[in-house]
Amino acid sequence: MKTIRLKPGKEDSLLRWHPWVFSGAIASLPPDLEEGETVRVEAADGRVLGTGHFQIGSIAVRILQMGDAPLADDFYSRRLRDAFALRRTLGLMRPDNNCFRLVHGEGDFLPGLVVDIYGDTAVMQAHSPGMHFARHELAQALTDLPDARIRNVYYKSETTLPFKARLDPENEYLVGAYDGNIALENGLRFNIDWMRGQKTGFFVDQRDNRSLLEKYAKDRTVLNMFCYTGGFSVYAMRGGALSVDSVDSSAKAAALTDANIALNFPDDPRHTTHAVDAFKFLTDMDADRYDLIILDPPAFAKHRSALKNGLIGYRKLNAKAFEKIKSGGILFTFSCSQVVTREAFRMAVFTAAAKSGRNVRLLHQLTQPADHPVNFAHPEGEYLKGLVLQVD
Repeated sequence: MKTIRLKPGKEDSLLRWHPWVFSGAIASLPPDLEEGETVRVEAADGRVLGTGHFQIGSIAVRILQMGDAPLADDFYSRRLRDAFALRRTLGLMRPDNNCFRLVHGEGDFLPGLVVDIYGDTAVMQAHSPGMHFARHELAQALTDLPDARIRNVYYKSETTLPFKARLDPENEYLVGAYDGNIALENGLRFNIDWMRGQKTGFFVDQRDNRSLLEKYAKDRTVLNMFCYTGGFSVYAMRGGALSVDSVDSSAKAAALTDANIALNFPDDPRHTTHAVDAFKFLTDMDADRYDLIILDPPAFAKHRSALKNGLIGYRKLNAKAFEKIKSGGILFTFSCSQVVTREAFRMAVFTAAAKSGRNVRLLHQLTQPADHPVNFAHPEGEYLKGLVLQVD
């Protein structure tokens, strides 16, 4: 195994167990080092700090294991068994629920890897060359998991791997084949389009927040902005909403929403889908029409360079909702931008609330569910922020 040596004093973050080595901390690279190789990381004085995957870019090494012990031959199998045991402890494998996140990168000590489970299919995404090269071993380990009953492993990394790696990944089944795409979440059925949809096909990170919304939906007129597959809309329907309008600029997303509504509430006249721009819809709609609004937009700031404009976007979007929502209404508002901290998002929304001239009360502060765990040494893993507000 090749060794990467750090500059003097650059080992502090690893001693705090942060799992990334940045390129600027490296004193020298061994000759002929290739992307995806497993490397040993040493401090300037020769101490072995950990073992990880090397890649070209700002994040040069993602640490798989801290310390000087070598990786066990069954390293991936052990990590996956631990991840599965946590999800079983969380009670996510039930007759009424068979979709959840099995691996959440650094939060499950497998940096660069995401695995979502939909029934007997695992959808795997690699975010590092090292995990890309380990994909077949990981697929075998997934199907070998005791009691997991995973029969199919779909690899979907064409858009998630660093472009500089030039790996030309292909989305494909590594194990098994397509045999249906209906998954259960808390007793509700959803079409999961893992082959053509965003991410792994469904945003399982909003499961707990959708359940909370269901409790607020009874007898309310609901607007679900950026609806994607209509998850919040389906829960609102079950919660007893008087009507639900789902809005997304993508006609494909609108069709997916309609399909999921039909799966659970066939021929129910309470639901309407609108394939239009979200900001235009908010601007044009009548004030006081809705008393429950969900704002769950795509990331407004995917990189730190876009942070300022992203926060402006969150302020404008929420200001429009404060302007239009009915008195006594409930606003669920979210940010999934990793570079936007909880404090920055809260300040953006509170600034919009202050400018609206309305009384706003904070009811809940929301985050990602426990199957998206955050490694304490890696706070960057806490990406989903949400607020539930009452607007008078």
